[in-house]
Amino acid sequence: MAFALAPEAPLDEWFGGLDDWTANSPGFFAGRPVVLDLNLLKPNDAEIAELVAEFSRRGIRIYAIDEAGREDLDPSLPPLLKGARPVTVDVPRADDKPAPEPEAVVTEEPEDLEAANTLILDQPVRSGQSIYHPEGDIVVLGSVASGSEVIAGGSVHIYGTLRGRAFAGANGKEDARIFCRRNEAELLSVDGWYRTAEDMEATHIGRPIQAYLEGGVVCVTTLN
Repeated sequence: MAFALAPEAPLDEWFGGLDDWTANSPGFFAGRPVVLDLNLLKPNDAEIAELVAEFSRRGIRIYAIDEAGREDLDPSLPPLLKGARPVTVDVPRADDKPAPEPEAVVTEEPEDLEAANTLILDQPVRSGQSIYHPEGDIVVLGSVASGSEVIAGGSVHIYGTLRGRAFAGANGKEDARIFCRRNEAELLSVDGWYRTAEDMEATHIGRPIQAYLEGGVVCVTTLN
């Protein structure tokens, strides 16, 4: 699984949004495969080289480029992506206003936002997978395996066992929460603050829990 970044015009504002997000989650892209999705921009080779350089200056290494209809690229550029299912990661623009509920899909009515922007996974998250939904909640109907991670701009809801890592409020949402039916987590994080398995009380292991931020501390409590 790779992350796909899909820049759009105006690029200064788009990169501003990316910088705001990575400032809150430093090192997030370190060592991760990233695909540059150019289906919105359709740039020429020189413009692609400048985009790749912009990402490189931010410590983000582009390993492949996805653009429908393009047959070749300059040999100095990353190769074209072929034979893969695209996974798009949209970075909020710098002038975006936070929605009253998690994420928005160009909808006018606030009551529709939560349902429209919740990512529901009806299969378990396997070891090595990284699920990233930057502007809404994530609901996992199965379990989250050790060595995997679920990252949401809103809250995280796991209806199975959480054995991997869960990140809520990844874009700076202090009231985001993590809920899971059985807690065996490697790490719980809310709004950039985190708590590892070693820091959790024994009474919170193997139990249904919620995690939330209070005074700069990730609190974990059991659910009845």
